[in-house]
Amino acid sequence: MNRKRDLEGKLIGASNNNPILDTSVYEVEFEDGITEEYTANIIAESIYEQVDADGNTIHLIDEIIEHEKDCTAVDSDNRYFLHNGRHRMRETTRGWKLLVQWKDGTTTWMNLKDLKDSDPVRVAEYAQANQLLKEPAFAWWCPHVLKKRDRLIKAMKKRYFKKHQKYGIELPKTVQRAYEIDKETGTTFWADAIKKEMANVMIAFEILDDENQKIPPEYSEITGHMVFDIKPDFTRKARYVAGGHLTDPPASITYASVVSRESVRIAFLIAALNGLEVLAADAQNAYLMATPKEKYWLRCGPEFGPVHQGKRALIVRALYGLRGSGSAFRAFTADILRNDLGFTMCKADNDVWMRKAIKPNGVLYYEYMLVYVDDFLILSMKPWDIVTDLQKKMTLKKESIKPPDQYLGASVSRYEYDEGKSCWAMGSEQYVKEAIRNVDSYCEKKGLTLKTGKYAAKSVFPAGYKPELDFTAECDDEDTTFFQEQIGILRWAVELGRIDIATEVSMLAAYCASPRVGHIRAVLHMYSYLKHHTRSRIVFDPSPPPHPAAPKHDWSEFYPDAKLEEPPDKPEPRGESVVITTFEDSDHASDTVTRRSRTGVLIFVNRAPIVAYSKKQNSIETSSFGSEFTALKTAVELTEGIVYKLKMMGVPVEGHAFIMGDNMSVISNSSIPESMLKKKSNSIAYHYVRERCAMDFCRIVYENTKTNLADMLTKVQSGPERMRLVKVILR
Repeated sequence: MNRKRDLEGKLIGASNNNPILDTSVYEVEFEDGITEEYTANIIAESIYEQVDADGNTIHLIDEIIEHEKDCTAVDSDNRYFLHNGRHRMRETTRGWKLLVQWKDGTTTWMNLKDLKDSDPVRVAEYAQANQLLKEPAFAWWCPHVLKKRDRLIKAMKKRYFKKHQKYGIELPKTVQRAYEIDKETGTTFWADAIKKEMANVMIAFEILDDENQKIPPEYSEITGHMVFDIKPDFTRKARYVAGGHLTDPPASITYASVVSRESVRIAFLIAALNGLEVLAADAQNAYLMATPKEKYWLRCGPEFGPVHQGKRALIVRALYGLRGSGSAFRAFTADILRNDLGFTMCKADNDVWMRKAIKPNGVLYYEYMLVYVDDFLILSMKPWDIVTDLQKKMTLKKESIKPPDQYLGASVSRYEYDEGKSCWAMGSEQYVKEAIRNVDSYCEKKGLTLKTGKYAAKSVFPAGYKPELDFTAECDDEDTTFFQEQIGILRWAVELGRIDIATEVSMLAAYCASPRVGHIRAVLHMYSYLKHHTRSRIVFDPSPPPHPAAPKHDWSEFYPDAKLEEPPDKPEPRGESVVITTFEDSDHASDTVTRRSRTGVLIFVNRAPIVAYSKKQNSIETSSFGSEFTALKTAVELTEGIVYKLKMMGVPVEGHAFIMGDNMSVISNSSIPESMLKKKSNSIAYHYVRERCAMDFCRIVYENTKTNLADMLTKVQSGPERMRLVKVILR
């Protein structure tokens, strides 16, 4: 809408060409009428999330509403041509256009050729509905698309409705089947789970006892159903959800953000650094505390009991499954934290909340609350006081209020890093054990075994294995699903701390669409490695790292205007300071098919690993110098992001960041003012990095390849070589 102004009418914040220094605050109005305040940085991030790597926006089709053809279109009399003595159908879409209505309400005339390539099923369905299947432009391809659609839907229904088990116990798909299982087994496990869930969720409904009572016109009908699960302790769990997937996507954004993993790691480091206690808490039936933005009603099913079954019910709380429930609960939580508890939202992470506080000895510090949907992490000298205030506004699960031992799937524990001193550690051991148990079940069904003991995998990948050169047979549907599931599990294991498998998981993730048998074997080999190598904890050690020798150079002649500016809206620094150390590396042309290089970056705050990055580069570099400079630019960018987040969280950052690399040519060209760049293609990275050195934001330092910790994030290594680096990072 406009820039935000204070009570005196003055603009809040200031614009700046450097996005990190832009402190402008804007008022943003959504389609549902809600107005929120967002900084320029958050708006920019939202825009970037909606475009691809080249900046192109993806538009979603609402429907095709009209068609037309011109004189160049092939008519029915000329639909066939003679080829080698046989009549063949002309494969052309020339002369046809379709009028497309987009999700934002605008319309565009599009060539049939473009729509056929981007959304063939929708176009074929439109042609079928409008009797166009006999037209030459549609006849040669639409029937095949429709048949394939029907086969896929049939296969998916068969997969969904087949008997499914977890821990050897059948998972029901319907309430009726849940009751049948109880009857067959002589138990009431599922009935008890349904009863417990409905007792909690009934607050979300206003049941209309009179069938003749009119439903308000703004309400639309929707369906609801139970989702069943089994916990690791074999407790049955039922969750009632609305069928929000069947409703039209709302015009306004309904996405509810969550705290980032980097912020969580920084928070655990801050706790040890400043001697803060940490408490975890979980909201009880979280969404049901918020008022929904949507207006829906549903017909009560058997789970509502014989008294209410068949009646109509208005949804008056943010029920699970509605598209806007997550956003509604986040707004509800933010209002409590901001207006009732006096916390301020961190401008670098909207789900990190801060509040000024003073220790008993007079030392200034910040209290923090990290929010991940309904999971709260509280850092303070007196966290129980914050919990008490929070309980006045929302219901918390009593058993969840304790020092964390699990958070977002990770195991959390204390770790003694020095005599008499302890910090927090986060690991994925329990998560990986559960994943291995599921893989063992798959192997047993397939007649396979994970190698263990002295035969266990010593390296993450089999010796000499390259996924891009795997030409084994393609997987069937069952194995494809298994592969995709395992890649998702392994990627989350990396997020939880298994940095040692990050490179190989990134490589295999590129083949999720059509994996091969060899890729499955590589996954099983990786699980054998995980089963044997249990070292998985990230320790958030607050000890200051050793400072390498990094002389300051005079850059005034080359970058006279370079100056390190601080974000003008950053909060007052409080607490102990930190030092940033970044390791970066590149493996030139490591992909033997595309010849693209891989960048690896590992960022430490003090001695705590905060960021692990392993990704193929977007461009193809003809020399190792080019790929190394690209990796260095990425490392500096990621380091800038972490430094910005630390400063916006009120953490004092000491001096400059240290960027450690093992390519002397790159280090010389980036850190020595007199060096000259001979390759024009690397000029952007060259000047970007050198200007940061001129600002004294960072200093580029040589690190021997054998001790460069980022080396493990760029290439496949032997077991001993990988473990030599892993033991420095994971405990």
